[in-house]
Amino acid sequence: MAPSPTGLLHIGTARTALYNWLFARHHGGTFVLRIEDSDRTRSSQEYEENILDGLRWLGVEWDEGPEVGGSFGPYRQSEKLARYREVVDGLLARGLAYPCFCTPEELAQRRKEMQKQGLPPRYDRRCRALSQEERERLIAAGKPHAVRFAVPDDGSVAWNDLVRGEVEFENNALDDFVLMKADGFPTYLLAVVVDDHDMRISHIIRGEDLISATPRQLHIYGAMEWPRPEFAHIPLILAPDRSKLSKRHGATAISEYREMGYLPEALANFIALLGWSPGDDREVMTKEEMIEAFSLEGIGKSGAVFDIEKLNWMNGVYLRRLTPEEYVARARPFLEKAALVGRACPRPPVDDQYITKVLLLEQERAKTLGELVDLVAFFFKRPESYDEKGERKWFKREGAAELLAAAEKKLASLEPFSVEQIEAAVRGLAEELGLKAGPVIHTIRLAATGRTKGPGLFELLEVLGKEEVLVRLAAAREYVQKAAE
Repeated sequence: MAPSPTGLLHIGTARTALYNWLFARHHGGTFVLRIEDSDRTRSSQEYEENILDGLRWLGVEWDEGPEVGGSFGPYRQSEKLARYREVVDGLLARGLAYPCFCTPEELAQRRKEMQKQGLPPRYDRRCRALSQEERERLIAAGKPHAVRFAVPDDGSVAWNDLVRGEVEFENNALDDFVLMKADGFPTYLLAVVVDDHDMRISHIIRGEDLISATPRQLHIYGAMEWPRPEFAHIPLILAPDRSKLSKRHGATAISEYREMGYLPEALANFIALLGWSPGDDREVMTKEEMIEAFSLEGIGKSGAVFDIEKLNWMNGVYLRRLTPEEYVARARPFLEKAALVGRACPRPPVDDQYITKVLLLEQERAKTLGELVDLVAFFFKRPESYDEKGERKWFKREGAAELLAAAEKKLASLEPFSVEQIEAAVRGLAEELGLKAGPVIHTIRLAATGRTKGPGLFELLEVLGKEEVLVRLAAAREYVQKAAE
């Protein structure tokens, strides 16, 4: 896997890394990670750290690469410039490459002219026709130049893609591509071939958006007389409208999903199934099960649609599978970040037992740890307002203030303040008032939480505790009385 540190770790890049990792683990091979940082203007240490952190968070650990080492380093392209220069010099000496003195402005102008004429906008090989003497004169004069590969005029290049089958490109459809830029840095097309050869890469699994690079890279393999690796080009991840997934469709970076409270094992499971099938109807799978089942034959040729609703469902399944201890440990940092608990919380501290009870009440409903924060917020701070629809329906009913006053009195007498006692008291109150249980339950829920939905009323009241419940019921009663004046 060879990401460029020019942006945050993308869902598509993470899936490609996961497929490489699963393939290597399935076959007892080595998963290699390297950083393609040859783009000096866009690459950054911050992005590299984001990529490494994101892969580790997903559980995609590399056997060789940055921070791990290995026998075939260095694993950053910026540290291999001399090696790339050596390969380019060899191709120049054999007449398989040539210096190109065309400026970016000249190239842009020619592309425009070709487009106006309805021609494919590619390099016109102007510098390929220069004599050796002219090339040496321009170089001696200090003229900046790139180095281009001399693609054969006729023939074709083909390979058997492990996902797409036989693929062939005619040479006359390829231009003389750049191997090394004028600043001495290699292009992706050259560096990836040198790296793959030097690191003895056997299989290259990457996105189908790079399939057009493959014939050019195969030309370099042929020119260097190096053995070819196997190629597998996987389909892209698509948005619901079947366009390429991008930021306009929502979050695309792994770190964004991490911050929203998705579990790494759930996200890894979900993205593994975006384009790959184990061959049966399984959807929720452990890493071990995916490793055992993974094969390139299971990867389809068409793009897979990113369905956020399915991810939410799957993440909910994984949340419910956590033990209480694991669940609380993972959820607590989100509560602290929201200042519901911990040092940043402006209210008196609550004990760990209370936090655990609160979180376990919502384990069945929460789809993400981020969503959990909103679901449990009322346990840590009293209502500052009440649900508008709920207020109209329950607080503006005739006798709402009297109902709340009666509930206060009834609940205040309970000892112990347990689920069973609370339920008996609330249902008994409904019977005394000549009401169905529903209106009483909904009115008390709104008063205690400010909401119309949530966990079971009797359970949440027990967790809140008698003292807190009575304070909230009294505040709601006063609110209802004032509103009625």
